[in-house]
Order: sequence, then structure tokens, then C-alpha cells
Amino acid sequence: MSEGTPASASTESPTGRSDLGRRVAARRQELGLTREEVAERCGAAPSYIAYVEDRAAVPSVGVLVRLADALETTVAELTGTTVERPTGRAAALPGAELIALSDTECLRLLSTHGVGRIAIVTADGPAIFPVNYVLEGNEIAFRTTGDGLLAASAGTEVAFEADHIDDVMSQGWSVLVVGDVSGVTAAQAIQRLDHVARSLPWAGGPRTHWMVVTPTRITGRRVVQK
Repeated sequence: MSEGTPASASTESPTGRSDLGRRVAARRQELGLTREEVAERCGAAPSYIAYVEDRAAVPSVGVLVRLADALETTVAELTGTTVERPTGRAAALPGAELIALSDTECLRLLSTHGVGRIAIVTADGPAIFPVNYVLEGNEIAFRTTGDGLLAASAGTEVAFEADHIDDVMSQGWSVLVVGDVSGVTAAQAIQRLDHVARSLPWAGGPRTHWMVVTPTRITGRRVVQK
């Protein structure tokens, strides 16, 4: 769900690619980095980064640590050990502090992500839905079913939230966007959004109806260690 893909980052999954390779490639593309840039960050050859992404590589712990640092994530995230575990269970670090983020930083963080949560009010009360999203300017765009609850929320005020939690460092950030949601009907706008979207919605099914949240308020917080 971002503009383009570097020439060295094929969107097709090569034969033999492991889950580690898929995670490395996805995180690299999420950051907008080429294989050469990742290689420079972690002191490896670009051909080795390609090998890790495209083949069933088994890097050493030291290489994994350097690769995780280069990709601004953790070894646990790259190896998938956090997939079935709720985040936020690690102990707080001494001197932890919550700081406010600027609008510019909030939008930058949102541009690196692809999954967030939409909160709406339904006839049965408040409801929250996870969605794959793309940032278009300062607007949040996502796809849903044309006859679902999210589509029916057009014309109302909603909240959108995205975050990232680092259990290893007991740190993280969250961004909250409050604004009006509307359906996208213009053919040119739909074509543009289809082009910039990284993939189809993870949930599958006929989720082809684009909606856009136009912010009236953006706030963000980050947990850091003093």
C-alpha cells in the first residue's frame, strides 16, 4: 500500500522463499528501502539480502540482529515468534516516558504502515474493524464490502488508529485520526487508489469498495526511554 516498488524488490514470491524471506522483503518495502540500502545498513552484500529474501536462508543470530536493526524492527518480528502472541506483555523499562508527536511525524508513521483500525457507531453500538489502508496525502483510504457496516458509515465521523509495539524494547507508538468518512465514487480516484495499494485486503472476499477518512484531528504518542 505504498507508491511503487524499488526495481530490486519484486512483488512476486520467488520459488523457495521462506517466511523469514517474506517478512524481510515486506518490511524492507514498507520502509521504502532497496536491497542495496538494507545491505549498507547491516554491513552485508546486496546479493546476500537477495538470498535471504528469495531462498530458504538460515542466517546466524548475529546476522538476524543486524538485519533487524537495519529494518528498524526486532528479531522476533522477523522470525514470526510474535504472530500468535498478544503484544504489550513485556515489563516497562525504567524511565519510560510518553511524548506527543507532531502532525508531520504522525503522517510519516502512518505512511509506513498498512493495517489499522476503524471505529464507527452502529445500530448495536460502537464497533472497531481492522482494515488494510493506504495513506493518500493526509487521507486514510481503505477497501471494504459495498453492503457492509463500514460502507453504511459514510457521512459520519469516525476514528482511525494505527500503532506499532516493540515488546523487546517495551516501546511503541500510536496515531489517532478523527474525521469524516466517505465512499469513493469517481472512477479516476478509484483507479489511482487501486494503483497505489500494495495488495488486496487480507480478509479476502469482494472488498472492492474504497472509502476515505478526511482528518479533522490527528494526534500521536510514542513511548520512549529517557
